[in-house]
Amino acid sequence: MDRSKQRRISRRRVHVRVRRKVRGTAERPRLAVYRSLNHIYAQAIDDEAGRTIAAASTLDASLKGGHAGPNAAAARAVGALIAERVQQAGVKSVVFDRAGYPYHGNIKALADAAREKGLQF
Repeated sequence: MDRSKQRRISRRRVHVRVRRKVRGTAERPRLAVYRSLNHIYAQAIDDEAGRTIAAASTLDASLKGGHAGPNAAAARAVGALIAERVQQAGVKSVVFDRAGYPYHGNIKALADAAREKGLQF
């Protein structure tokens, strides 16, 4: 088995294990992060109602101009945007779901930017 396939399988195992415990509510939704080769996505999800409260990604029209690719600058921009949208929805605190990704690099940059904008984890 090649190394990239091993990483994908390992990340998926961690994600499934964490999702057994992490649940989002209307008062404290789950901030789920997904990272692809070209983009980074974030969603605030109310698992009880099964709906997305807010979402942001590097594909967003407001970020399209200056932030392309899954780099730290783009992750910070997405983190700031998701924090603004979640706060507009009336939520101040979230549960962070890193989806099995290691907490460094782009994932950490997104989380730090959301915290700087006032979102509590």
